[in-house]
Amino acid sequence: MINRTLVRTKIIQTLFAYYKDGDKTPLTARKELLSSFSSTYSLYMALLAFADELVTYAEEQITENKQRAAVTHQEYTPNYRFVNNQVSRDLFNNRRLRNYIEENHLRWDTGMNGVIAIYKQLLQEPFYQEYMQLDAPSYNDDKMLWRKIYGNLLINNEHLHAALEEMEVALDHQGWTTDMDQILTYIVKTIKQFKEENGEDQPLLEMFASKDELAFAKDLLRLTIEHAEEYKELIAQSLHNWDAERIAYMDQIILLVAISEIVNFNDIALEVSMNEYIELSKEYSSDKSYQFINGVLNNVVLELKKNNTLFKIIKKQ
Repeated sequence: MINRTLVRTKIIQTLFAYYKDGDKTPLTARKELLSSFSSTYSLYMALLAFADELVTYAEEQITENKQRAAVTHQEYTPNYRFVNNQVSRDLFNNRRLRNYIEENHLRWDTGMNGVIAIYKQLLQEPFYQEYMQLDAPSYNDDKMLWRKIYGNLLINNEHLHAALEEMEVALDHQGWTTDMDQILTYIVKTIKQFKEENGEDQPLLEMFASKDELAFAKDLLRLTIEHAEEYKELIAQSLHNWDAERIAYMDQIILLVAISEIVNFNDIALEVSMNEYIELSKEYSSDKSYQFINGVLNNVVLELKKNNTLFKIIKKQ
């Protein structure tokens, strides 16, 4: 799940806090980075468990409506298509998910207002209304419903954002609201891979996309901190009539990590490293920072080539 793009993001966030604080040690930064990975994976699991919370609330509404109809002697025919959705049942019965939720106490109690608000939104969605009118939803229909819930309804959803904000505080996690939309794309990917025959043993994503990602993260963080002064000098030499003191704080952090990767990870193509950090600058810095960062990195690369100290593969294989 956690790939190199997310690793780079987490390292930039970690180093932003590391240098801003001033009193942290490299060991502290390393612990905070690893903690942020665990927190991100907890968000993935909590959002998977959200399906059961939504279905449980829907079932409670049916029970209340039946009781109300009985008291008032009104006819009421409940629609059970949503509460009988097989994908949500597979998630509820998934042993790995259940064990993780229990072990890490990932309760939605503090986020229930968000669950209720999102359920009310769901009732108004055309894709939900169409699903509820199907004669006999197939497993693919069940999957598609949840892919639309996670991929459409919950993206940039203010109620989910507020709920996760409350849960972050209650569970002492970090970065949940920041990572929310990105993790939702991983949820959609997870559900897309579900197969009816797997039942409660549906495969979930691992914390890291591969074993190499964790090693890459630790090494990139360590090397950036160890050689920060050296990389700052490279930046200063590449500015050309620009005062290094005027560089935006976030831009400097992005440049430090980018140069560290360019210098130390020869197996990652130069164009990949350059593009990754330019894209990150678009997301985390000012509107025109990506142009500045692109220019500085190009100057740094030219200097490294001139000094025969750049050993990265130049073209993506």
